[in-house]
Amino acid sequence: MVKAYQILRAILNTAVDDELIRRNPCRIKGADRYDVPERPVLTVAEVYAVADAISPCYRLLVLLAAFTGLRFGELASLRRRDIDTDNAVLMVQRSQAEMQTGALFDKAPKSEAGVRPVAFPTELLPDVKRHLDAHAGPGRDGHVFLGPQGGRLRRSNFRDEWIKARKKAGVMADAHFHDLRHTGNTLAASGASLRELMTRMGHSTPRAALIYQHMVNGRDREIADRLGSMIRETRGDVDS
Repeated sequence: MVKAYQILRAILNTAVDDELIRRNPCRIKGADRYDVPERPVLTVAEVYAVADAISPCYRLLVLLAAFTGLRFGELASLRRRDIDTDNAVLMVQRSQAEMQTGALFDKAPKSEAGVRPVAFPTELLPDVKRHLDAHAGPGRDGHVFLGPQGGRLRRSNFRDEWIKARKKAGVMADAHFHDLRHTGNTLAASGASLRELMTRMGHSTPRAALIYQHMVNGRDREIADRLGSMIRETRGDVDS
C-alpha cells in the first residue's frame, strides 16, 4: 500500500513539475516520509548520444532541455521571436498545456518567476540556426518545435521518438525526457548561487533549487558558458 502511494505521489510530483497540474493531490499526513529514488543524471556524452540518435527535427529539443533546464511545456510553446541568437538567450514567456479534451493551449507560467530569460551555451548556436532554418514554423510567431505532421508538438507524439532514440543511444532504460531538465539543473548547480539557480529554473521558492545546489543576469551567462565548456570537453571543437 505504501509503495503504491509512493509511486503515485512521484508520478504526480512530476506532473506538478511539468505544470500539468497545479498541486499534488496525493497527500497523506506522515506518508511522504520516505527516501525518494534519485532520478538519472545523464552525462554530456549521453545527452549528445540521444540527440544524435533522434529525428533531426527533435535534436535541438533534447539539447535545449539538457542545457537550459526548460520544461517540456516551456519548450513546446517557444516561438521564433523568443530566441535571441545574437546573445544566445531564450525568453520563456508561456508554457503549453493540454486540456482533457486533448486541445492544446499556451498559458502563463504558474508564477512570475516562470517568465525569465535563460542563456544557453553558444556551442548550441549552430544547432539552433540549423533548426530554425529547417524545422521551425514560419514567421516570428511560428513554433520552434512542431509535431510530426507539422502541427503542435504533443508529449504523446514525442514519447515514442524519445524512447526509440534512448534505446538506440544505449542510454539507461529508466531515463525519461524530464530527466534532461534534472540533468541540466544538476550541471548548472556547480558554482551557481541559490538565487541564480532559482532564476534559471523559474522557481519562486528555494526548495527545488536547494536540491540541486546540494548535490538573469550576467551570472546566468556564466552558467551557460560553464555548460558550454562541458560540451567542448566532451565533443571537442563545435562546428560554427
